[in-house]
Amino acid sequence: MSSRRKNPHPKRAENARTVLKGEKEERPVLLCVRIPDDDDEDDDEEDVAFDEVVEQQNEKLRKEKTATKRGGKRKRGQQHECDVCEKVFDRPSSLAIHMRIHTNEKPYECDVCEMRFRHSSTLRVHKRIHTNEKPYECDICDKAFRESGKLKEHMRIHTNEKPYECDVCEKRFSRSGTLQSHMRIHTNEKPYECDVCEKRFRTSSQLKVHVRIHTNEKAYECDVCEKRFTQSCNLKTHMRTHR
Repeated sequence: MSSRRKNPHPKRAENARTVLKGEKEERPVLLCVRIPDDDDEDDDEEDVAFDEVVEQQNEKLRKEKTATKRGGKRKRGQQHECDVCEKVFDRPSSLAIHMRIHTNEKPYECDVCEMRFRHSSTLRVHKRIHTNEKPYECDICDKAFRESGKLKEHMRIHTNEKPYECDVCEKRFSRSGTLQSHMRIHTNEKPYECDVCEKRFRTSSQLKVHVRIHTNEKAYECDVCEKRFTQSCNLKTHMRTHR
């Protein structure tokens, strides 16, 4: 079970308007950015595979912006604008894919586990869970990953790079998503609510663990005595009894 933030304009997600070339209002080029909910590696698999696509789109936009600054002209016919968040796209197909964020449409289904996704690229990377394919390998410790974004994050362990800093307490983080979750400590924001008891949490992973109280799900099993636990930390503590 997962919790989603409510769309502030639920009716507007159904439509998207077209901005004709020649409109006086200028809008900045918006880069497609993936912002993870928190620092749980297993959390929100829906966004995992989007790293590669996001990176390619951002690189393309940067090149186009650079060409424009040098005097180059970008050929545009119509620009297509999202009626919910006002993000602009060159192609109607790109807008249609983007709208799935607002409508929560997930047309791509895994033929193994039936999990659904908004993007074909997300499904493609998800399938690596079933095939155990990990094409991205660290050239220092040989650890392998299913997606390039995870490899980049992992490399910061070796470089000790922490590019994201909290502007309140100056604590630094290796991932932007970790900083985002950390900031909720200062703001006391708890956007994730349990549908059963209405208890609220700062991260979706905390909510996911909490929900197991209601479902009695025990996802972590001891491979020695087969005792099961709701949290991985409890399993780790239990494993010490077998040493």
